[in-house]
Amino acid sequence: MFQVFVKESAYEYAKLRKDVFEMMASIEETSSVRISAGARVLIKPNLLASAPPDKAVTTHPLIIKAAAEYVLEKGAHPQVSDSHASFAKFSNLIEDCGVAGALNGLPVEIKEFTVSKKVLSTRNGNKFTPASRYNTLELAEDALAADVIINLPKLKTHTQMGLTLAVKNLFGCVVGRRKPQWHLNLGEDKELFAGLLVTIYSALRPEINIIDGILSMEGDGPGSGGIPRQLGVIMGSGSAVALDMAVCRMLGLGRMALPTNKAAYDMGLNDEFTISGEMKSVENFIFPTPSGVIFGPPFMRKFIRNNLTSHPKNIERLCKLCNECVKICPAQAITNNTKRLHFDYDKCIRCYCCIEVCPHKAIRVHQPLAVAAIKKIAKAFPFK
Repeated sequence: MFQVFVKESAYEYAKLRKDVFEMMASIEETSSVRISAGARVLIKPNLLASAPPDKAVTTHPLIIKAAAEYVLEKGAHPQVSDSHASFAKFSNLIEDCGVAGALNGLPVEIKEFTVSKKVLSTRNGNKFTPASRYNTLELAEDALAADVIINLPKLKTHTQMGLTLAVKNLFGCVVGRRKPQWHLNLGEDKELFAGLLVTIYSALRPEINIIDGILSMEGDGPGSGGIPRQLGVIMGSGSAVALDMAVCRMLGLGRMALPTNKAAYDMGLNDEFTISGEMKSVENFIFPTPSGVIFGPPFMRKFIRNNLTSHPKNIERLCKLCNECVKICPAQAITNNTKRLHFDYDKCIRCYCCIEVCPHKAIRVHQPLAVAAIKKIAKAFPFK
């Protein structure tokens, strides 16, 4: 049984450093992990896109700094890496996110994931049928070569998957354009995508997981469309699955409501946990607008997708026609005629990568009128 450690904290560095040090030491003491002198330690934050810390898009730079200093005190060699979703230069991204400034002067290597290596995925039997798709993965060579992985996710909502927590943060170990390619391969099937995420976690198995929930994100995250919300908490565990389940409990969400939690359970990775510390209950947390899924008879699916499922929609007054969404779209469903964007909803797979990377909050989740009307009727005449 894993322990999930909970601490109230803040972005005041003296306190934050103490809290992170104590949490990392506690995880080491209660698990088999040891950061030894000379070890190569990969620190994997969430560096989704260029955004200042107050937007809650990325892991706060001071948490990254605290983790790096802990590693340095152990005599080990820290490397901070990620493969981000935008097409900005990595050097510009780490400046915009505050990481470069926070780590300035420290002997820490800051490096974008660029080289992949094929690896056989690990599975627990055949409990999760779709896992057969993932016998071989291509993951960042630096992640596979690390002696220890420290996983530093951000507590955020995710339009497609509900939340992006510790397990999903490791999707950043898929290099560059391979990420949207996975979205295209798996289409709108959340269960398949969740199975992929858990398989990546099983292959990497980070030894230390600490989630930044001091300033979290609610609403239509994980990019600029989300809403920052102060929760004032960090949480950590030796198990990313246990940590994700604990976060769901804190937010009042059923543990199996998160697709990655269910996939982990189906694959035999249902890590039971106990809470160490005081975990408060968060009320009225705003979860993202539910995204569309495939349902109904085949001959009706085109009509259903266009009229009864959510989809991304451009807000023209905010759009700068920067083409970030056009470049990231795995289905090539977005075009720019130099005057406005056009979405081909027959091609769109509802992965919402476009919302993730849009730097101008110019794309939102649109609910068709039929869906909105049904929800209003259901609210006005609830079942007794």
